[in-house]
Amino acid sequence: MKLFRLLALLPALASAQESIERLDPALDEIIAPDAKIETLCSGFDWAEGPVWDEREKRLLFSDVPKNIVYQWKEGDKEASIFMKPSGFTGVGQYGSEPGSNGLAMDEKGVLYFCEHGDRRVSYLTPGGGKRTLADNFNGKRFNSPNDLAIAANGDVYFTDPPYGLPGREKDTEFKELPFQGVFRVTPQGVVSLITRDLDRPNGVALSPDGKILYVAQSHGPLPVIMAYPLKTDGSAEAGKVFYNCKDLKGPGAPDGIKVDSKGNVFSTGPGGCLIFNPEGKLLGRILCGRPTANVAFGESGSRLYLTSDDRILRVALKR
Repeated sequence: MKLFRLLALLPALASAQESIERLDPALDEIIAPDAKIETLCSGFDWAEGPVWDEREKRLLFSDVPKNIVYQWKEGDKEASIFMKPSGFTGVGQYGSEPGSNGLAMDEKGVLYFCEHGDRRVSYLTPGGGKRTLADNFNGKRFNSPNDLAIAANGDVYFTDPPYGLPGREKDTEFKELPFQGVFRVTPQGVVSLITRDLDRPNGVALSPDGKILYVAQSHGPLPVIMAYPLKTDGSAEAGKVFYNCKDLKGPGAPDGIKVDSKGNVFSTGPGGCLIFNPEGKLLGRILCGRPTANVAFGESGSRLYLTSDDRILRVALKR
């Protein structure tokens, strides 16, 4: 009986852990003071890579261990399968995180994938089949493309940590590159290295004007968000630390990252989702009570969707 009562209380205890921490009055201009955190659906192994599909009015997101992309629409009590497999199409098993991770849509509505198991960046054609955009750098296969951001000219910036390799950073059978890089690939499939200086590059996003590339590093000794000024040819200058998360408390590390139309930066990190102004001042946090992987803007920027461990959360934003 005591166990039954404890299980019955778990949803309430989880919601009690969810709150919005306001560290600066400026946050009220981004998230209204009376905003609530909604739980839309749950039951996933590790939800990741959300993207809002404006044409179909749905949220797409990855469950990396399950090798599935799910979809959720307003009014749905549960998410449904959009694509399976999503990131590994080979025979047998491939590690514990074989599926797609980051998802993104370009201005034409083309869906792009970072695939762990197939170790590539791909996109979905109008007929329903996938095509490979890039799967190697100088002939060596990527580790496990993790997250991506699409520039106005169609260039795709993406990160390549070792999390999807069966042996992760210690993998000796599959790992071909001796580093974890941040890359750019043109629409023609030409790959260039942006930086190899980060041990665990993860989330990636562009400023509204396309002049700054933000990269979140999920690395315990140096959990930072970096900012790289971009040159006119798409390459990057030396990066600087936008924010160091080492003193923040709470579950999770810098992971997924997005930037709104005003240049405010939303990055998952310790506690949930961290919200910064363009100058790097921490305005507040959406505390989720669990490690939070990524975020996405939806419904014309009026909602923030969060993939928080086994759940999908949503918070209303001020436009």
